[in-house]
Amino acid sequence: MNWELLQNYGPRMLQGLMVTLQLVVIAISLGALLAVPIALGRMSKNRLVGGLAFAYVYAVRGTPLLAQTFLVYYGAGQFRPELQAVGLWWLFRDAFFCCALTFTLNTAAYQAEIYRGAILAVPRGQSEAAMSLGLKPRAIFRMVVVPQAVLLALRPLGNEIILMIKGSSVAAIVTVFDLMGVTRLAYSRSFDFQVYLWAAVLYLALVEIIRRVWDLIERRLTRHVRQH
Repeated sequence: MNWELLQNYGPRMLQGLMVTLQLVVIAISLGALLAVPIALGRMSKNRLVGGLAFAYVYAVRGTPLLAQTFLVYYGAGQFRPELQAVGLWWLFRDAFFCCALTFTLNTAAYQAEIYRGAILAVPRGQSEAAMSLGLKPRAIFRMVVVPQAVLLALRPLGNEIILMIKGSSVAAIVTVFDLMGVTRLAYSRSFDFQVYLWAAVLYLALVEIIRRVWDLIERRLTRHVRQH
């Protein structure tokens, strides 16, 4: 155990862990907002809307997150004059914001499929029963379908959060000093493999905390289901 190395880079690795958390929280939160209209678009009877939503989900899920990050980070520079003209260059010139945008677009596609699958998994008899009571389609969707779909989506959504935590390590390649970015810096200066072991332990601890918290949330929200 290299205690001197840990003393020098331990605090910086914890700071990098906080950057990782910021990226994941931003991406998951904004991705959830974007995923809802995409999921509804996927279920739309309008062929144009459904086709566009399908194309987006297909393209994002079919390409690596690393390639998407490079496309946004390096590709934005090709349109610098246009981005400056509309006042958006400040966003694309910063590696952190580029990664946050890429991760948001990526998780939005996966979350959209989670929400769509959860909505379609709600038994049709639930909606038919609500219609027999005179409820309108929008009210049925909001009051009957959505609450049940949320419960069905909890487990896969938790898995998506964990995958995003691990996938966020690609930010280090475009100079973001997240946990992996700081680890690479520490290794380049010390050539001691222990720093990667420490990073793995921190990732494992973070994932385990998220897993336990998510399990607690799921148990509380579904306790009425287990009782029956």
